[in-house]
Amino acid sequence: MNKIINKDIFLGLNDIDNNSVDLIFIDPPYNLKKQYADNISDKWESQDSYLEWLFQWLEICLNKLKPYGSLYIMNTTQNMPYIDIYLQKKLHIKSRIVWAYDSSGVQAKRFFGSLYEPILFCTKNKSKYTFNSHDILVDTITGAKRKLVDHRKNPPTLYNEKKVPGNVWYFPRVRYLMPEYIKHPSQKPQILLERIVKASSNVNDTVLDLFAGTFSLGFVCNKLKRNYIGIELSSTYCKYALENLPNSILDK
Repeated sequence: MNKIINKDIFLGLNDIDNNSVDLIFIDPPYNLKKQYADNISDKWESQDSYLEWLFQWLEICLNKLKPYGSLYIMNTTQNMPYIDIYLQKKLHIKSRIVWAYDSSGVQAKRFFGSLYEPILFCTKNKSKYTFNSHDILVDTITGAKRKLVDHRKNPPTLYNEKKVPGNVWYFPRVRYLMPEYIKHPSQKPQILLERIVKASSNVNDTVLDLFAGTFSLGFVCNKLKRNYIGIELSSTYCKYALENLPNSILDK
């Protein structure tokens, strides 16, 4: 089932039972002054006021995780250090992931422009949590592509052809006219979301998506047979999800 909650984040979280969610994914507004559908603005008076707002709803959403649940959160390189320090006191940070991509736009002229977004992977329990490493294996350069032999072993053997991805992920951003493109200033690629869902949830688990935006995570969860709950303030984006995401119901 795909549940769409068309509400402000605080009201939407009130609809979610505590200890009921296996995986939470959070891609919030970054305070970059972007404009979303329905005249929703990504602008706060200051970074302090933005972080105060973020920590308020983040504190609430942590209660929604099951005892062995996981949480992923994205943000800017400027904001993430504050979020990292905050979550260190609440959860167990397992990985600090870099989502790297190329840019076709104009780059900085007097400093090194940012071509990545940080992602935190956190768990509620230090040692017991879902991590399906076998579902996210990737080819190795050493073994699968270069066919190198490890001569330290007796007898010498080829290096492994598969491995669990490291914490630097190379996925292209969603561009205009791509099949999954929806008009949104910060749409995330489904291939990135698919890795997260496969790794940190199982079939029939419940995945909570804060600031669902284009509901890309909902389409991934539907394909992978996870139960999905998306909270989104914009009625335009929610309408799109209702019309295109199978088995969707709306909670206004």
